[in-house]
Amino acid sequence: MSDGSRMRRVLVRLGVAVLVVLVGLSGATAWVYTSAEVSTVGKVDFVRPLAIPPLAQSTVAADGAREFELDMRSGSTEFRPGQAIDTWGFNGNHLGPTLRARRGEQVRVRVRNALPEASTVHWHGMHVPAAMDGGPHQMVEPGAEWKPEWTVEQPAATLWYHPHPHGATETHVSRGLAGMFLLDDDASDALALPHTYGVDDLPVLVQDVRFRNGRFDFGHGAFRDAGFLGDEVLVNGTLAPYREVSDELVRLRLVNASPARIYNFGLSDGRDFALIGTDGGLLERPAQLKHVQLSPGERAEIVVRVKPGERVTLRSDRLDAGLDMFTNRFSGGDDRFDILELRAAATLRPAPPLPDHLVTPQTPKAADSVGERSFELEFGKINGKAMDMSRIDATVTRGTTETWIVHNGDGTPHNFHIHDTQFAVAEVNGNQPPESLRGPKDTVFVAPGSTVTLLVRFDGPADPNAPYMFHCHLLWHEDLGMMGQFVVVDPGQQPGTPHHSGH
Repeated sequence: MSDGSRMRRVLVRLGVAVLVVLVGLSGATAWVYTSAEVSTVGKVDFVRPLAIPPLAQSTVAADGAREFELDMRSGSTEFRPGQAIDTWGFNGNHLGPTLRARRGEQVRVRVRNALPEASTVHWHGMHVPAAMDGGPHQMVEPGAEWKPEWTVEQPAATLWYHPHPHGATETHVSRGLAGMFLLDDDASDALALPHTYGVDDLPVLVQDVRFRNGRFDFGHGAFRDAGFLGDEVLVNGTLAPYREVSDELVRLRLVNASPARIYNFGLSDGRDFALIGTDGGLLERPAQLKHVQLSPGERAEIVVRVKPGERVTLRSDRLDAGLDMFTNRFSGGDDRFDILELRAAATLRPAPPLPDHLVTPQTPKAADSVGERSFELEFGKINGKAMDMSRIDATVTRGTTETWIVHNGDGTPHNFHIHDTQFAVAEVNGNQPPESLRGPKDTVFVAPGSTVTLLVRFDGPADPNAPYMFHCHLLWHEDLGMMGQFVVVDPGQQPGTPHHSGH
């Protein structure tokens, strides 16, 4: 055989080998892409009554403060009979009680840590002094306790609490450390809205999970740049839940407590519902919608009208979130979940029509803004920097309003959460925001390539040494360092040095 023939044979074999590899890779990629989609629509047997987190017990101290106690504990939970899973919780094995307070009350919480590692408790959406915020600077060591206190100085709202340890937030929340914190005020009490907790006013704290071999599986999977995505959904810690209701109008307080999943909430028959509240409280007037999208950390209050004897399912449908085909698939955008079945009684208590007007807006106005700041979001960084707990990234003056322009510069979905504030979304890509973003917000989704313009008011109190956080609330992104710090100062005051107050 000539040298030329040998060379041709070698090249042919090499070409065949390359082709086989390419076909194999193509087939593997196609398999991974196809297997990434999850749907439980029509597959859920709603067999478990929805758990309603108990209202946390409280006492009133001699100085008038309302006092709560929260113990972080490890335990085990049977999400399915006979299958105990290791979990964490507040005052129990999994999740926590619902704290409730009124505007104007002084609140004091005794937090104890009985976990094997340090953690924190952050009051998400609450206006609190920075030293009481429960961010990564207020760690509670194993066996220690922390006693934050503050006065509630904000409108009625659906807030929540969860850990915020730098580098470990995703796993701490996923194990079950989360709970609701409801605020009431005279304005909301005066409205004809469903208001009886656990009856016609239901907490709906949603987390996606995955179980493998009798334990939580927190693995991210191939191409999961968003973070952990589960294949089943818990509501208030209940798998496949139903809730029997006896009122024509049912208020659902939706909390996305998942680490990375974005939900597109709607009802299985496509009926309208009334959006009455966003992260920081009630809207000016109800908005009739078919879907409301919530990224991690966001909340919404919706009112659903049911008919006697019917069943309707709260569902999360596919996203329309500005993601390309590949990113949408591997960020959970093609996934669909049946989440909670509402079962209406044969006879329902009648309810009056919803009010046309709810509350007067208290969000900041563009005319009040004294300056602009820009924030560029990229994987693991904000403005090109990863989190440094010793660095102050922004200094703001107490009592002022600023315009914060947030741009997502990479191909990964992000969102943006600002501690201590309830901001107004002024624009999305230069346009007026949709109705679902026109209420008070502390967390907002930022699609790849998009820009949101926020009006943020800083009411303090001033503390040059105690920072608040701003960060992506996709928890793995936060853990990787996609977070920054700001301090609130009095006019003319300079920022200090962040102090880490371990307890």
